[in-house]
Amino acid sequence: MCSYMATLGKRAKDASRCAARLGTIEKNKGLLSVAEELLIEKDQILEENQKDLIRAEENGMKSSLLDRLKLTEERLKDMADGLRQIAALDDPIGEILSMKNRPNGLRIGQKRVPIGVVGIIYESRPNVTVDAFGLCFKTGNAVILRGGSDAIDSNKAVVRAIKAGLRKAKLSQDMILLVEDTDREIVNEMMQLHGIIDVLIPRGGKGLISNVVKNSTIPVIETGTGNCHIYVDETANINMAAEIIENAKTQRMGVCNACESLVIHENIVQQALPLIVQKLKCHGVELRGDEVVCALNNDVIPASEEDWGTEYLDAVLSVKTVKTFDEAIRHINTYNTGHSEAIITNNYQHALRFQDEVDAAAVYVNASTRFTDGFEFGFGAEIGISTQKLHARGPMGLLALTTTKYVIFGDGQIRN
Repeated sequence: MCSYMATLGKRAKDASRCAARLGTIEKNKGLLSVAEELLIEKDQILEENQKDLIRAEENGMKSSLLDRLKLTEERLKDMADGLRQIAALDDPIGEILSMKNRPNGLRIGQKRVPIGVVGIIYESRPNVTVDAFGLCFKTGNAVILRGGSDAIDSNKAVVRAIKAGLRKAKLSQDMILLVEDTDREIVNEMMQLHGIIDVLIPRGGKGLISNVVKNSTIPVIETGTGNCHIYVDETANINMAAEIIENAKTQRMGVCNACESLVIHENIVQQALPLIVQKLKCHGVELRGDEVVCALNNDVIPASEEDWGTEYLDAVLSVKTVKTFDEAIRHINTYNTGHSEAIITNNYQHALRFQDEVDAAAVYVNASTRFTDGFEFGFGAEIGISTQKLHARGPMGLLALTTTKYVIFGDGQIRN
């Protein structure tokens, strides 16, 4: 008898072959139908989301993570708008990347094609359900989703709406499959479906990602944690720095592109710190700093070595002072997670060096790290933010969910 996951996997594999044959018009029609259905069923979705929120509060989930779990009418509208944006984007499937004539008369080209079945394991983010479906569907892939138990009612409601939209567009509802069994053993079984799931993408905390990377027999795209830094250079505009830091830290504290670590040049720290502290204090942010920072402000808690490398996802920020620009680069490259890093500076050479020498998927000059997002990058949505270096890096849109095949045209050639 087939197991629960093996059965889901077979359905997804069959659906992926149907998805790969869909034309752009059919896919766009399906996306628009699903976008409409999300809004039609918004009351039911919000009702189910409320169940998850109540349960999470009872279990002591911190406010920053509750925010990630929460759906609102505005967020549902944004999710539907994201699907419409994906529909408006060029379809990458079928694109011919090259075509060359060989001396023997063969024409050898490279063509963009779907990956097949994409598996995604994620936590506390019902919006991921819609983003993942939209991007996978547009690229001709089927997707198997395994969300966290804390969002199970929300995810069931969202997937019901997606399937209703597909049904109205006369398309296979198996192009999205939700793992409704929340037993952790199911995750282990999912990670062993080599040959059925073509790529596995974990989205969540460090523990989840590490478990998938270590134990999966399926190729993994690692979407890493976000210990994101902002470096305030000695030439920085202090008002600009304070506003960017406030936005990067406090707009949404439970997301991976929020600032978690602040690095300040010692020549500007006395002037910059009071304004930064003032802005962050309004949001209840706790600062953990080195000796220099603690000496300048009595409200700062002494930082430990662990603080420099921590993704808090909460109202906490580490603050480190440096004597030189090079020291700032070394500190950031030592403790960052390869996600998003920013410099606030008026020194053009420092800006260029920072972008060249900091090892991260997204490197900013005079802007908030909060922009590392598929929607903000013009992708309509994102499947995750890859912090690895092979296949995809940074916010993953449509192209990251494709692969290529060689197509060869001949007229009777045989190899001697």
